[in-house]
Amino acid sequence: MKAIVTVMLKEGVLDPQGKAIAQALRGLGFAGVGEVRAGKVIEVELEERDPEKARALASEMARKLLANLVIERFSVQLETK
Repeated sequence: MKAIVTVMLKEGVLDPQGKAIAQALRGLGFAGVGEVRAGKVIEVELEERDPEKARALASEMARKLLANLVIERFSVQLETK
């Protein structure tokens, strides 16, 4: 089973990378671009087959290592093969 952990900055936390992307998109002629927020996606292949346990395991990984909970939030999605 694959866990997909998406980590994003919390609302109110400055996102200089997102601002740079937004400016670049506008510079390339993409009109109507509002705020852009950048984050990261981490895919973790798990041996666990129980979806509830896999989600709990991936959430624990995010809390302990993958996300800085002071300034970031995360979500977990599961994909089965």
